[in-house]
Amino acid sequence: MIFVIGGTGRLARAIAARHSDGETITPRREVYQDWWMPNAADAIREYFEPWERGNSTIFVVSGLLDPHAGEEDILKVNYYLPKNIVQAAAVLGIRVVTFGTIMERLLSRGNPYVQSKIALGRYVSEIADNCQSVAHVRLHTLYGLGQPSSFMFLGQILHSLRTHSPFEMTLGKQLREYHHFDDDADAIYRLVEHWRAGVVDLNHGCPITLREIATTLFSTFGEKNLLKIGARPEPAEENYDTSFRRPDFLADSKFRDALPAIVKYIESCLVCCPPEV
Repeated sequence: MIFVIGGTGRLARAIAARHSDGETITPRREVYQDWWMPNAADAIREYFEPWERGNSTIFVVSGLLDPHAGEEDILKVNYYLPKNIVQAAAVLGIRVVTFGTIMERLLSRGNPYVQSKIALGRYVSEIADNCQSVAHVRLHTLYGLGQPSSFMFLGQILHSLRTHSPFEMTLGKQLREYHHFDDDADAIYRLVEHWRAGVVDLNHGCPITLREIATTLFSTFGEKNLLKIGARPEPAEENYDTSFRRPDFLADSKFRDALPAIVKYIESCLVCCPPEV
């Protein structure tokens, strides 16, 4: 059985769609909303006990992405909830996949969101030798389902294009891998199929700069005059030169060519999609 915790999110929906309805359970939020609490172990074990020692996997996809959310709330959802599920599921012999960000490797401090993922990745790394039933997957930037979140780079560009307002950015030298949700869902399926425990980076190995993305989008939609490159200061701590190697288990996986796929995605958002928070 496949369990998807946080089933309303875009990555959760992509993962669930990768499996058949008969093998997927997406618990309602009321089921797991208190599982972050210190005394939640019994409730978690009771819920998953019917699948004890079976070939089941729990994807903990729930999370707060907005770095401006409250630090305490971010820790509850991004750290304590998956940690408690890992601890309870390990007793039952059920595999757990948690999710983080590649920025865990690149930032020593970061915002509260990154800090919560650094803590979760460190926890999985510490138990990995004695617990082969947990994997922590570090993701790159995702796009392609619904609207981009307003606080994300693509969300800010989309707002500028919609409102014909100036878009101020840094020099845009930051390197990013952009992954379509469906491509990463396929890659995650492959990770489980060829199980990799511990901390795993989900790289396709083809980074682009934020400047390339912004220049391409504003030029494509005839709004290049809105783009103000260099209007904002460069972050001191960022990824300006690190590219990541595609892991061996994804050698044959197919990922969309990011720039044309992002253009197509933003075009679809401009044409028909209502805003998504």
